[in-house]
Order: sequence, then structure tokens, then C-alpha cells
Amino acid sequence: MGKRIFYFLLTNVLVLATITIIFTLIPGTWNYIGQDGQLHLGTLLLFSAVIGFTGSFISLAMSRWMAKRMMGVRVIDPNKEMSQREREVVEKVHRLSRAAGLMHMPEVGIYDSREVNAFATGATKKRSLVAVSTGLLYEMDDDAVEGVIAHEVAHISNGDMVTMTLLQGVVNTFVVFLARIAAFVVSRFVKEELAPIVHFIAIILFQLALSILGSLVVFAYSRHREFHADRGGADLAGKDKMRHALESLRVYSNRVRGEETSIATLKINGTKKTSIFSTHPSLDERIDRLV
Repeated sequence: MGKRIFYFLLTNVLVLATITIIFTLIPGTWNYIGQDGQLHLGTLLLFSAVIGFTGSFISLAMSRWMAKRMMGVRVIDPNKEMSQREREVVEKVHRLSRAAGLMHMPEVGIYDSREVNAFATGATKKRSLVAVSTGLLYEMDDDAVEGVIAHEVAHISNGDMVTMTLLQGVVNTFVVFLARIAAFVVSRFVKEELAPIVHFIAIILFQLALSILGSLVVFAYSRHREFHADRGGADLAGKDKMRHALESLRVYSNRVRGEETSIATLKINGTKKTSIFSTHPSLDERIDRLV
């Protein structure tokens, strides 16, 4: 889940910045500063919600496409010839998806990486993707692979991406709202002829800073949903396989410490210790919670 969170947040920040610049540069758009020079907070809040939720839903719509491009995911066509290993992955995803009650099977993909990882993404349950790394397939035994895939299918079944999108929309709304209030205040401390450009630059800077703070809320939600996905994976694949998957990931995480960063930073594995910047709880805590 770590990778889908990262790409969703990255896309959200870029889209939000783009929409902000466009709306700011178009004259007369959402005039929340009255002729008396005062802020109209009601209009500003509505303006912020439009930008915030638009950016969030555009990010959601782009998440699957962006993940494929950035990770180099090769989507497996179940109607064409495939290797034995690919067939096993597709069968696992489809079997677990049917068990989860999904009406439409997710796309299944593999990306070439030594890291032990997997992620699920997509705008809706109908348009979802489950992708696994070659490192996961080669390093993990069959039961562990099934536990990991069950965890990712549970994310889709739980509708985590849509819920996170709504949360991100709320966060974006407050980011845009507070950034403009702060920028308005700052612009009052410069000469009148410089105020417009200072206001514009301040909006971008405050929005970036507040987006980072706002992401802490999304990270906290992500950690909370990991426990639910673990329980969902246990329901789909069996508690023994889900626990075995987490324990296998912990063993591998300990073994690769000190190796190259791209391998040691295992998003699905989480970290030894949980911090406010973690998208996942620690594996020890996840295993303890899986009762």
C-alpha cells in the first residue's frame, strides 16, 4: 500500500498546484477578496472545497495510470499465453477477488524489481490493479505470496482508495483555505504594487508547506487501514497465511538491512519503528494485532 499512497500523494500535490495556478491566474475567478479589500470567508471556503476535491479526484483517476508508468508494470492478459508463474499470480488474484465479492476482476501486473513489494490501486473496484514485484515472487514461498496478494485485494474490497480520496479532499480544502488566508495576511505587509505577486508566491509556498502537514493525516489513516487490510487478508487467505506473509516480510526486511536503499526501503514491509511519517505500522505491531 505504501507505493500507492506515495503516488497518490505525489499526483495530488502536483495536480493541486496546477489547479491553483490556473485558478489564480484567471482574472475574476472566485473573487473572494471584496472591493473593500477584505476576505469573504464563505466564498473562500467554497472555492477551496472546489479546488481541493477536484484535485483529489483527478489524482484518484490518474493513480492507476501513474503507478503503471512509474513502476514499469507489465499487465498480464489472462486471455493470452503466459508463464506458469504469471498464471499462478493471476489465479490467486482472481480467486481471492471472487472470495472478496468483487464483481470485476482487477488487472494483474508484475514489475521488475529486486524489492519484495506489492501494491493495489485504482479509481474504483471496477478499475483496479494488483501488482507484485519479481522480488516478491522469487523470495517468498507460495503461502506468503498468497497472503500478500490477499492483503492487497482486501484494500480494493474495502474501498480504501475512495475513502482516502475523500479524506484527501477535506485536507486539500483546508490547505487551500488556510494558505490563502496566510498569503492575504503576508501581502498586507508589502507595498501595494508588490502585493499581487507576493500574494501569488505566498499562496504556492504556504500550500506546499501545509500539504506536507496535511499528509500526516493521510499517513495516520493509512496506518489505521493497514490493520483492516491485514484482517481482510486473513479472512480471504486464512489467518495462518496472512501471519506467515507478515513474518516472512519481517525476516526479509531484517536480512536486507544495510543493502542498497532501493531494496531496504520496502513499502509493504513497513519499518522497524512507526513514526508520524510512516504509511505503515511496524510489522511487529501488525503481527501482534492479527489475532
